[in-house]
Amino acid sequence: MFRLTEYMHQLVHPTSVRVRRGSDGVKPVVIWNLTRRCNLRCRHCYTVSADVDFPGELSHGQAMETLEDLGRFKIPALILSGGEPLDRKDLFQIAARARGLVKMLALSTNGTKIHGRNADRVAEIGFHYVGISIDGIGATNDWFRGVDGAFADALRGVRECKARGIKVGLRFTITSDNAKHLPDLIKLCDDEGVDKFYLSHLVYAGRGDKNRGEDAAHSPTRAAMDLLIERAWQAASGGRALDIVTGNNDADAVYFLNWAARHFDAARVAHLRDHLEAWGGNSSGLGVANIDTQGRVHPDTYWSDYTIGNVKDRPFSELWTGSDPMLRKLRLRPRPLKGRCGACRHQSVCGGNTRIRALQLTGDPWAEDPACYLSNAEIGVEVNRKVTVTPFRGKSRDPAHDFH
Repeated sequence: MFRLTEYMHQLVHPTSVRVRRGSDGVKPVVIWNLTRRCNLRCRHCYTVSADVDFPGELSHGQAMETLEDLGRFKIPALILSGGEPLDRKDLFQIAARARGLVKMLALSTNGTKIHGRNADRVAEIGFHYVGISIDGIGATNDWFRGVDGAFADALRGVRECKARGIKVGLRFTITSDNAKHLPDLIKLCDDEGVDKFYLSHLVYAGRGDKNRGEDAAHSPTRAAMDLLIERAWQAASGGRALDIVTGNNDADAVYFLNWAARHFDAARVAHLRDHLEAWGGNSSGLGVANIDTQGRVHPDTYWSDYTIGNVKDRPFSELWTGSDPMLRKLRLRPRPLKGRCGACRHQSVCGGNTRIRALQLTGDPWAEDPACYLSNAEIGVEVNRKVTVTPFRGKSRDPAHDFH
C-alpha cells in the first residue's frame, strides 16, 4: 500500500526517516478472509465469493485459536475481510476478542449490511477503521457489484458509520469502465466527510483475472494518479483533509517521486526518496500476509495458488517464520526481477511491484509487471535496450519451482 498523503506531507513538513528493519524483524499486517459468502457478485472479486455456504471454512474454535496466536505473535494490524465478513455469524465475537489483541483492527466490507444493530455493534467493538468498497456512482457501481441498489446500500453504510464516529474509507478498484467516475468519488468523499480514499489497481486473481481485459489502460491510470496527487497536495497545503492511499501498483510511488522532482528542489526530493526507500514498495510475503477462509496462509490476498501452510495444522506464527522458499525469495532486496522491472533504477522504491500479475500473464513470478505504466525513460531503462518477455497463455505453473 502506497500512502500518498503521508509522503506528500514529507514534502511540506519533513520528518526523520524511520530505518526499515530486516526481514526477520517484520511482523505482517494480516488480511483474514473470514468467509467466502457474500451478498454481492463483484466482477473483480479475488475470492470468487457468492451468496452460498462454502464447506471447509474455519470453525469458531479454530478461528479463535488462530486469533490468540496472532495476538501472541504481536502482528501490528488485522483486517477482517471476506467475501462479506458480516455474513459470518460469529464475526462480532471474533472482532471483540481481536480488539484486545492487536493494535489496529479494521473491517473490509461492501457496506451494504452496516445499518441498524450491525452499525451499533461495529461502533461498540471499536474498529479503528471500516473500508467500504464502491466502484462507481449509482448504476455503474451496481453493475460492477452485480446487484441493483448496491450503491445506495453502501452509501447508507458510509453514513451510518460517520453518524457513530467511526473512521470510514471508500475503496475503489479502477478499470477502463469506471475510471471516469474517479472525480465524482473524490467529491463524494468530501461531501460525506469520508476520512480515507483507497484506489486499488486491478490484480489478476479470481474474477479479477477473468476480467483483466477491463484493467485500466496506462493513460487513464496516469490521469487518475494526477488527480489523486492534486487532491493530496491540496490537503497538505492546508485544504480539506483526505487520507489518500493506493494499492496493488507500487509504480505509483515512482510516479509520485517523478512528480516531486518537477516541483521541488533536489534536497527535498532526496528526502522524499529516502522515505520511499525505507518503505520499500511491494511487501508481499514480508509486511503483509493473508489467511483465507479455509485457513490457508498466503504471501498476500492474491496469491491463492501458493500456500505456505494451514492454520488448522500449524500456527500462523510458525508458518510465517519458517523456511518457506517463496517467502524467502520475496523477502530478498533486491528481488531477482527480469525484463523492465529487472532493469529499473527504482527497484528500491517499488520493490518490483505486484508479482502475481507477472505470474498470471507469463507464468514467471519474476517477469516484469505488465501493469507498470511508466515509460522506459521514467524508470531509467535505455530506449534501445532489448527486453524480452515470453507470453504465457496456459494455467500458471506452480510458482514454488521459481523460489528454490
